[in-house]
Amino acid sequence: MSDVTALALSVFRLNGALIAAGDRMTAPLGLTSARWQVMGAISLAGSPQTVARIARAMGLTRQSVQRVVDELAKDGVVAFADNPDDRRARLVSLTPHGAALYARIMAEWNALAARLAAGRDAAEWQAAVAALDAVRAGLEERR
Repeated sequence: MSDVTALALSVFRLNGALIAAGDRMTAPLGLTSARWQVMGAISLAGSPQTVARIARAMGLTRQSVQRVVDELAKDGVVAFADNPDDRRARLVSLTPHGAALYARIMAEWNALAARLAAGRDAAEWQAAVAALDAVRAGLEERR
């Protein structure tokens, strides 16, 4: 097995573990990992985003993000606003309720991340991120 294949298999297992951990963290708040991820994409962007922009940032389809955004809107976690650049593509932002939920989840995530990082050198994490970014870039070139 090649090193890249071993890395890919490890990422698949890690993804499953991250989703399970995220679901455990978000369930008490009535959320899921998918909802948390979309909330994070909106929050990290720093300004209201279209569903298409959120999907591109996450590497997902617009349709899957639209479904999650619609669920979040129904629950009062995100709100829509008119987009002056495109009447058909509304802008999505976190509501104050959504921002508070996101902050609660991130506090719990940050505590978990600190426990996971304990005892590891920052250079190890940076090398892992660089390797993953290189594989992602290679895959995106082939699109």
